[in-house]
Amino acid sequence: MIALVKRAFDAWRGSGPSAVTVPPMDGALRPNQAIEEAPVLLEIAAPDNLVHDGTRLLFSSGSTVYAMKATGTESVAAFDRPVSALALHPGGAMAIGLEGRGLELRGGQHDGKVITELGGRPVLCPTALLFTDENTLLVALGSQQNAPERWKHDLMQRNASGSVWQVDLTNGKATCFADRLAYPYGLLAAGDGGVVVSESWRNQLIRIHPNRKPKVELSDISGYPARLAPTADGAGSWLAVFAPRSQLLEFVLHEPDYCDQMIQEIDPQFWIAPSLSATQSFLEPMQLGGLKQLGILKPWAPTRSYGLVVNLDGAFEPQVSFHSRADGRRHGITSCVEVSGRLLATSKGGNAIVSIPLAAGV
Repeated sequence: MIALVKRAFDAWRGSGPSAVTVPPMDGALRPNQAIEEAPVLLEIAAPDNLVHDGTRLLFSSGSTVYAMKATGTESVAAFDRPVSALALHPGGAMAIGLEGRGLELRGGQHDGKVITELGGRPVLCPTALLFTDENTLLVALGSQQNAPERWKHDLMQRNASGSVWQVDLTNGKATCFADRLAYPYGLLAAGDGGVVVSESWRNQLIRIHPNRKPKVELSDISGYPARLAPTADGAGSWLAVFAPRSQLLEFVLHEPDYCDQMIQEIDPQFWIAPSLSATQSFLEPMQLGGLKQLGILKPWAPTRSYGLVVNLDGAFEPQVSFHSRADGRRHGITSCVEVSGRLLATSKGGNAIVSIPLAAGV
């Protein structure tokens, strides 16, 4: 009852979830050009799912999984549909999430195992995978209505049908850790036996345990959070943010009739919606105006795409951030890992993997 009254009060005064305000990027989130100016490790179409198990460094591009080596890249596995999630275990196992088709296991004790349903639900939208041990896999399903390629539709439809599952690979038993999540996109093992999840459409990180109410660890993020990765020393974590928020977008999301009509009549690349990369079409929607001066895009201009990685401490407070601003090209950061004193990040919108040198103590 109290929750219903609070939601009604928030809707009346435009506060809480009904607010159209966006927190500024300041303090630890102060904009810089670290991602834009970082050396490009590899140029490849839409890289994603960068993972590291201490020995192997893998990522996906389209329907292929690649291993990154000193001599270049090597194809590890190829499928007939896009790879939407990836996880490694030091014992040699690899879990692959395939768009609209489920999960496959390669290597290790469960080589060849295929999972197409969890708790009777089809594995339509696997967005993140995490081995907690060789026989246990955590699975984030972003949506029950839309495959990963239709993530814009899921946001515009204001869905909250995502879930997080624990799968016993030995007997196939699946346990639901959390349900009705707004597009869970990243998983990070927590020290207390729980898991921290990035909930994209609610712009927050939550800690979940089975049979417990989720706890918010970081709320009101300035963008849409994607995948999480631990720091090399295990004391903190890295958070990839794949797109920025804006007041215009927050306003549009509060107008369901407008969103529904936009979905029906306009090509998704021209929606007033987040994007992984900036388009150059004159049909692109203006974001509050004031984009260019003398033909040059302002770096502080309102934008639908951005590049951002945030370093979080053990309490999930932002400490340092790396950016590619509105006038940059390395946008749509969906995953990152820390390797040998450098932060590697996949710019899915910029078709590149960048290597950011880390200062001592970061």
